[in-house]
Amino acid sequence: MRAYNFAAGPAMLPEEVLAKVQNEIFDWCGTGVSVMELGHRTKIFQELLENLQKKIRTLMNIPHNYKILFVQGGAQGQFSGIPMNLLKQNKNVDYFNTGIWSKKAIDAATKYADVNIVAESTKTGIPDVSAWKLNPKASYVYYCPNETINGIQFSQVPDVGNVTLIADMTSSILSEEIDVSKFGLIFAAAQKNLGIAGVTIVIVRDDLLNSSLDIVPNVWNYKLLSECNSSVNTVPVFALYVMDLMVDWLITQGGVSAIAKINKRKVEKLYNYIDTSEFYYNNVEKPYRSQINVPFELTQESLSVDFLDEAIANGLKYLQGHIAVGGLRASLYNAMPESGVDKLISFMHDFAAKHR
Repeated sequence: MRAYNFAAGPAMLPEEVLAKVQNEIFDWCGTGVSVMELGHRTKIFQELLENLQKKIRTLMNIPHNYKILFVQGGAQGQFSGIPMNLLKQNKNVDYFNTGIWSKKAIDAATKYADVNIVAESTKTGIPDVSAWKLNPKASYVYYCPNETINGIQFSQVPDVGNVTLIADMTSSILSEEIDVSKFGLIFAAAQKNLGIAGVTIVIVRDDLLNSSLDIVPNVWNYKLLSECNSSVNTVPVFALYVMDLMVDWLITQGGVSAIAKINKRKVEKLYNYIDTSEFYYNNVEKPYRSQINVPFELTQESLSVDFLDEAIANGLKYLQGHIAVGGLRASLYNAMPESGVDKLISFMHDFAAKHR
């Protein structure tokens, strides 16, 4: 019996996707070879890439003046790839510092840009817009809508005027409907809602393709990637194949609007239980609570190890918090079924009753 995987990433995959991988692993689409052995420039695989772009464009309602790119190096690669691609004319940039991932992006950007910090989060939330220090002449404004480690999330897309807005949606892409036209660039590593590690999606507006520094490597050059169907070098064929399966799975669930309703039910159940319990707590202010990664702690902190051990014995895995902050954390990405959240809440209730 499969466990429920509450890890922040690599995340749980749907059983239907795993079964299809298993069935196709030796012979993909009648080619007589595994997709892992297939040349990335073959017609059949290039068609997979083109069709994958079309499906993502439809799911997210991406306007035609945006390119969809598939790159390597993970989200952290884009921490450097973004400034190298966008700062040809103006090296002034704005960054929100709301957690560990945005701080890593800031550290990378300082090698190429003059970084202005718009606002810094507290342990419980994000400062009010009245305290933001936006530079209207910045090349772009960068933020991470959902910070997976401290469980802080922007309640809405920040209004940054006419400045290009960039978002790291690694943990939130395809979990809720968004208006892509509000952004100049969106990127997301795949291992949360789009499959397995090894590929990162970049959705970038056309007018930003001619702003790269000379030092940007070809494998991260947005214009070059857009001109060759993301095939500058050998692409991660298996990761892209799994992404394609994940997109097909999401379509069968009813698309983004349908999965968003399920996600809302899942996270509301968990927060409601935590908030009404005297045994568990979450300190993030409600308007800024992550709707994907739920950190929580026990009022009796000494029982945390026992909690994790007993959770594993009950088929509830990877509930430990990030090493940087400790505590506990449940990540509820698209593939986490509602039954997993129900079982977690039932276990939390029983554990609390036993240790009161």
